[in-house]
Amino acid sequence: MPVKSPIPPPTYELERELAEGGATLIAGVDEVGRGAWAGPVVVCAAVTDGSPPPEGLTDSKRLSPKRRIAMADLVRPWVRDHAFGQATPEEIDEVGMTEALRRAAARALEGLTLRPDAVILDGKHDYLGRPWAVRTQVGADLTCVSVSAASVLAKVYRDTMMAGLDADFPGYGFATAAGYPSPVHRATLAEHGPTPHHRMSWSYLDDLPKWRHLRRRRSDPGGQLSLL
Repeated sequence: MPVKSPIPPPTYELERELAEGGATLIAGVDEVGRGAWAGPVVVCAAVTDGSPPPEGLTDSKRLSPKRRIAMADLVRPWVRDHAFGQATPEEIDEVGMTEALRRAAARALEGLTLRPDAVILDGKHDYLGRPWAVRTQVGADLTCVSVSAASVLAKVYRDTMMAGLDADFPGYGFATAAGYPSPVHRATLAEHGPTPHHRMSWSYLDDLPKWRHLRRRRSDPGGQLSLL
């Protein structure tokens, strides 16, 4: 059986390229919660100082929950600055995911101590737009230091938030699946219906005979962007 090559750690290649183009403050941005059925979409903006990142930093999806938490504890005091923004399930239902992502990202960037003059977004779609100077990069959460940092911080922040809902809404798996579809989540939804934290315009409700009448229809559904 061939041995898998180790995944290279993220680098500052993109940050250096933007700095050579005149950017002085660069923020890496990543989102979490886009595909969940419940809870907000959360965006983190992270600014680094160019120093070596904590050992083992990578895309949050490649870390176990325990390792993500430990990595976030290392990343928080290491980054120069970071901030979170979110859009609620109600906003997602009202304006669609593309606009919800834009709002959450803008809130994160506006929460930074200093306004960045360049932003690196993971994926190929610029859902942020003007007035921000955006550079998109597929796989930036794996290859770009500042975006990897944002990825870890956003994931741990949202997972912790969703776990806090578990006591009030047991059975939906919020502490383990963070509002994403899972067998437990699907079964509890079918029996007990959506909570106030569920996205009510989403098509999963069409598959729940007892609850499909609750689905909120939007004249402009907005869709879900593929951010890869």
